[in-house]
Amino acid sequence: MRLLPLVWLVCFSLPAWAQTDVTAPETQTPSAATAPDAGASTAQDPNATGQQPASHPVATTYSNGYQVRLKIHKYASFATLPLFATELALGQSLYNNPETGAKKTAHVIVGTGIVGLFGVNAVTGVWNLWEGRNDPDGRKLRVIHSVLMLAASGGFVATTATGPGFHRGSTELSGNPSLHRDLAIASISVGTVGYVLMLFKR
Repeated sequence: MRLLPLVWLVCFSLPAWAQTDVTAPETQTPSAATAPDAGASTAQDPNATGQQPASHPVATTYSNGYQVRLKIHKYASFATLPLFATELALGQSLYNNPETGAKKTAHVIVGTGIVGLFGVNAVTGVWNLWEGRNDPDGRKLRVIHSVLMLAASGGFVATTATGPGFHRGSTELSGNPSLHRDLAIASISVGTVGYVLMLFKR
């Protein structure tokens, strides 16, 4: 009779291969999905790769004098193309029919106006070009415009110096009218290109 409890104890006990330690904590190995991405963090951190963070350009501050000179330069330049057209028409007319009357006087007045206009714009333009030398916005266009207009200014001075005239008591022109006309046309052409370039900036 004592064997019966022992048999039941043996029958309900688990074999050794089926026994598990339910009290042991579960350990998880880090997987590729949960492991930190060292490469991504390095790429996102500019200090880790030695790269400097992107810097923004410093804004250029202009003086009140710059704004005044800019207005003078702008409003004076409105007379550029009308003066060019008038001087071309008068000059070509005098080249075909030389005279000493009112047309000659008008040609001289308009030519003097062009030289004066380019003198004012040369001073205001070069001054502002120097003040805005550190401003990268449109710098190349400003430099090209300035070079062309200064070249045209020099051409107008040469045109004035080669202007033909009449000797007293003579009806023939002195000097070289063809050279005077060619210099005037070349200077007007260069000045027109420089003027039109600045229209794209606006």
